[in-house]
Amino acid sequence: MNHFIEVQKAEMVFTTRKGRFHALQGIDLQVERGEFVTLIGHSGCGKSTLLNLLAGLLTPTSGALFCDNREIAAPSPERAVVFQNHSLLPWLSCFENVHLGVERVFGARESRAQLKARTTAALELVGMGHASAKRPHEISGGMKQRVGIARALAMEPKVLLMDEPFGALDALTRAYLQDELLKIVARTRSTVVMVTHDVDEAVLLSDRIVMMTNGPAATIGEVLRVDLARPRDRVALAEDAGYVHCRKQVLDFLYRRHGHVERQAA
Repeated sequence: MNHFIEVQKAEMVFTTRKGRFHALQGIDLQVERGEFVTLIGHSGCGKSTLLNLLAGLLTPTSGALFCDNREIAAPSPERAVVFQNHSLLPWLSCFENVHLGVERVFGARESRAQLKARTTAALELVGMGHASAKRPHEISGGMKQRVGIARALAMEPKVLLMDEPFGALDALTRAYLQDELLKIVARTRSTVVMVTHDVDEAVLLSDRIVMMTNGPAATIGEVLRVDLARPRDRVALAEDAGYVHCRKQVLDFLYRRHGHVERQAA
């Protein structure tokens, strides 16, 4: 197996009070080390379900998933997750929220000074070193999400899994954090799989965009390679022919070829 992440014929069927719900079928996906991949599609297409399978939070009904040649069978700090809700513990400071994860992963083999240094470095990486003593209620939504990203990166994961991490933020904060994420990923060379509803976000951040068909029994409809040079500048890209082409391809998939769910609901 040569791919860093490999999803082989993954199926996901949930048992509900109304019966069996077939969420995903026949998912085949490969992600290379250091690649940034986004999952995009309409609500209910199984994007978050696929991300939860990669995180080990769900077990596939059939098929298999692998990361770095090991089967994904349970959650692991090697695959850190950043959710839309930052999930910070409100009674802990920003430093303590990050340090909690660091201690769980490295506490058995590193000194207190080393754990503190790891925590401080992660907060500095996301520009939150100045707020390390503050509690979540004392900082903005965008700052909370940066602490959540710091907590994930502090564990030095092999993969960063992000489930619409900027979805609840205002447009300006969202744009700022997208730009910061580009810089962070460039420095850490992280492998990222991210769920988004935002076409512009997907094109700006991605090496490849995985477009999901509508559910139930959703699958991968198309994968688009984004051949835009890095580092990327959102202002310069606004009129870039390659950017415009990628954006049009995704919009065409979502709203012409797989837009029937929204039209029926209108």
